[in-house]
Amino acid sequence: MAVSIQVVIDCLDPAALSAFWAEALGYVVQAPPAGFDSWEDWLRANHVPESEWNAISAVVDPDGVGPRLFFQRVPEPKEGKTRVHLDLNVGGGPGTPVEERKQRAGETIARLESIGAEVIRSFEERGEYWVTMRDPEGTEFDVQ
Repeated sequence: MAVSIQVVIDCLDPAALSAFWAEALGYVVQAPPAGFDSWEDWLRANHVPESEWNAISAVVDPDGVGPRLFFQRVPEPKEGKTRVHLDLNVGGGPGTPVEERKQRAGETIARLESIGAEVIRSFEERGEYWVTMRDPEGTEFDVQ
């Protein structure tokens, strides 16, 4: 039996980064538990100090297909290359002509730049095309 996973991302500002990734992936910020109108209501009810309200956040696929992304606040900024990264597969895959994949990727890249992402560089190798980017906190990901 397959194991369900979530992807955990260390960051400085979980609320801001979860908002970015929700927009980037077409996900939504995870709703608060049943019986609460907002996360703030849940945090107050559970006596969580306001200084900890932005310690974690999560985004989920509204269709329930993709993995949950969980953002946890850490005190140190990101250093070095990310060893695991996300690939946003927007181009259409290997059966799609590379020029069409570039166009589709370009549209997504422009949208992601408008919400805080940064292009690092693009690659075209062995019939594949992808662009490596950074999210607002510097974590690398690819658009292909």
